[in-house]
Amino acid sequence: MRQDKIEENAIVKLSFEFALEIISYAELLDTSRKYIVARQILKSGTSIGANVREAQNSESKADFIHKFKVAAKEADETQYWLQLCKFSKGYPDCEHLIKRVEELNRIITKIISTSKNQS
Repeated sequence: MRQDKIEENAIVKLSFEFALEIISYAELLDTSRKYIVARQILKSGTSIGANVREAQNSESKADFIHKFKVAAKEADETQYWLQLCKFSKGYPDCEHLIKRVEELNRIITKIISTSKNQS
């Protein structure tokens, strides 16, 4: 997907920007020797955008909805890992990422709901 196409689609742009932030946070966790959590956050946090992007080339409405449901699951998992970081001692601040993933999840849920209700 070209950069101009990313800019035109709000959820694609937001999920891409979130993935970049997650990469930075995972690298920060790596420097703190929090390897296992870093890997989990990196996988689930970047998967949100990958699934959103896949949905842009879906084969049907059902496929589109399915890909967004997977993105929602990944967002929920990412939120879980971030909350573990928030409440664990010795982990870098991630409150801004929790807010961002909550925002992404609200948008993704709305897209799923709207897509289901269209005829």
